Amino acid sequence: MEDEPLLTGSINRGSGDYGSHDSDQHQHEESSRAGRLSYSVTDDSEEQDADSELYIQQAVVFIEDAIQYRSINHRVDSGSLQLYRWYYSRICQWGLGFTIAVVLALAFIERPSSLTYTSDIRFKPKPWEPPCGLTEGIEMVCLCIFILDITVKSYLIGWEEFRMNKWLIGYIIVIAASVIDWMLSVSMMCNENLRVRRLIRPFFLLQNSSLMKKTLKCIKRTLPEIASVILLLALHLCVFTMIGMLIFSKSDDPEKNGEWETYFKNLPKALSSLLVLLTTANNPDGTYLLMNLMTAIIYNQFRGYLLMSIQTSIIRRRLGIRAAFEVLCCPGRGHTSTQSEGHVERVAVNMFLQVMSRVHMKSYCRQAIIKAAQQFPDGFINGEAFQRIFNELDKDYMKEHPPKPEYSSSVLQHIQYIYSHFYITVLGNVVALANVICICTALLLNSEKSASERDYFYMEIINCIFILYYLIEMLLKIVAFGWRGYLSYKNNMFDGFLTVLLLAIQIAIFITYRNPYEDVDPVSHRVMALWEMVRLVNMLIVFRFLRIIPEIKLMAVVASTLVDLVKNLRAFAGILLVVYYVFAVLGIWLFQGAITPPSNMSLISNSSTENNTTGPFSMDCGTFEQLEYWPNNFDDFAASLVLLYNIMVVNNWHVFTDAYTRYTTEWSLVYFVAWWLTSSVMWVNLFVALILENFTYKWDRSNTLSVEDVERIAYQSTVQLMFREQVQEPTEEELVAQLQQHPHLHLSW
Repeated sequence: MEDEPLLTGSINRGSGDYGSHDSDQHQHEESSRAGRLSYSVTDDSEEQDADSELYIQQAVVFIEDAIQYRSINHRVDSGSLQLYRWYYSRICQWGLGFTIAVVLALAFIERPSSLTYTSDIRFKPKPWEPPCGLTEGIEMVCLCIFILDITVKSYLIGWEEFRMNKWLIGYIIVIAASVIDWMLSVSMMCNENLRVRRLIRPFFLLQNSSLMKKTLKCIKRTLPEIASVILLLALHLCVFTMIGMLIFSKSDDPEKNGEWETYFKNLPKALSSLLVLLTTANNPDGTYLLMNLMTAIIYNQFRGYLLMSIQTSIIRRRLGIRAAFEVLCCPGRGHTSTQSEGHVERVAVNMFLQVMSRVHMKSYCRQAIIKAAQQFPDGFINGEAFQRIFNELDKDYMKEHPPKPEYSSSVLQHIQYIYSHFYITVLGNVVALANVICICTALLLNSEKSASERDYFYMEIINCIFILYYLIEMLLKIVAFGWRGYLSYKNNMFDGFLTVLLLAIQIAIFITYRNPYEDVDPVSHRVMALWEMVRLVNMLIVFRFLRIIPEIKLMAVVASTLVDLVKNLRAFAGILLVVYYVFAVLGIWLFQGAITPPSNMSLISNSSTENNTTGPFSMDCGTFEQLEYWPNNFDDFAASLVLLYNIMVVNNWHVFTDAYTRYTTEWSLVYFVAWWLTSSVMWVNLFVALILENFTYKWDRSNTLSVEDVERIAYQSTVQLMFREQVQEPTEEELVAQLQQHPHLHLSW
């Protein structure tokens, strides 16, 4: 429902709309009252009051749709609106999200279970297996919730919308396939070797997020360009593979067959060897040419993705607000017209305030909108002003700092003036830098000394002096700003917390060791040794130095970019989770139990001097066995995720491909190359492209801003407001045309 295009061509809804009222409703549209809605009321005052209440309910729901960027193509009768608001309530959506998390987490408990203290196949005990029916019962409860979810969604949007929504049709297919596979599992007493429903469970996560759906559409659009580069990459590998096999062919002299034996013995081995070389840092063709070309293409395709997503969100918001305005302009509910200016639609302020009192939204946004609405002197709001009022939705709450305390003492006034000045913050940063420099100097002087050989006398004196300064700075700032004012600044909260923690640790050192300058054993067997306590103090001091980030504009831009990535790009992490889940399940199906340790474990302990070549086991330098990568396997779901992560970051991934090629077949390389292309080539480059887009925009804009303005961008504005200058607002004609296509709300102009 949320991913349908909003501004499309004319759609003939006709009279066959699912859930529409009887044909006599259309007669009301042509009645003498010229009612605006197809379900216009009769002349009875009771029915007029009922329909007036319905108009308010519709406006409330449309405004809530606009706030959440939801589609407005749903039923608008009173009962459906109540069900709609219940469905999108916080408890229902959290419950649905929790259900999705539970059904996905079953993979950690189901056979093969991940409930062991280690995944090392040499020492891994037999994991706890849940009894048959436990996970199946939990899964059936989740499937029943999904069935209820699809039932409610289908009813709310109606048949016409449902049959055009491929995601909901796929939702039904996935639920049906899961139920059938579940029945097979129960009938086989949970002894089946393959559970197909595990592979399709991530669909529940995808269909519940409109941002993930948009991301998949963008990936689909990018695939042709990515395929062209992959084809170029394949051609590059094939050409150099053939050249390598010609140059390093087998010789009659066994001493000259080293390269042939290791890299070019056959075509699959030659291809895999050059593919591994392509991903290493000592291959300029891959590192500096082909991989960067791939990043450039993905960036070129996705650099407008965030803007397009915001464009769609803005259109949905404008459409929802306009729909709320239209239903509030019904006869007798604030609609007025003047003959001189033509048909002028306006909404009464008192009726608008009544609507806003029912809308579920942030309190500060509600207060700002109500305050703006009360500024109209004639008591009416026209369409343009109605849209403009809701611009407050794009602004986050900017907390106002409490007023400074007023002192009668001249000494306190001078302290307040000095310690509320910006130069005190600069001085504090300089002192923190000096403290870090002292710690670095001490580390350099003691780098080759053990804990018992180090002299802590001077280090303790330095730490005490700096901690005393931090404490005085904190107390005087509290005097200058007051408790509430001091805690209203995030930097002060950060500094104050670390200062109190440093002071507590320093007091603990004095209490534990009485006089730290005496000759004490720094590694004594107490609760915490002196060396460990001093090291903890130094770590906290270094961490406190991060206070300088908000004070430097460019650092603030970088930090705000990272924060925005966490807040606004969660959909990409969700898709990556889906890909991880699918490949982990496939890996378990294909390679569970493939790698086994040797029966004689003494071979491993004696591997440094004796090489065993029996079977697939090998202790050559750099092999899976020699590096002791035994915990990286596909024997359970958790271990599979770790192994896939190692391959994604190209952490000796050729070691894993070599091992599984030896223990299974050479066709196993297809699986690992597919995962490398999906995760490392496409998805990592996708994240790089999005980081570049977000960072480039902020960097360019920050050149004309101060530090305070950068902080305002980071904490006051949403992404929609930051990109407002580049977003194209929908025209009046586009909004009206889309409202005329609404399957359940029939408006007449």
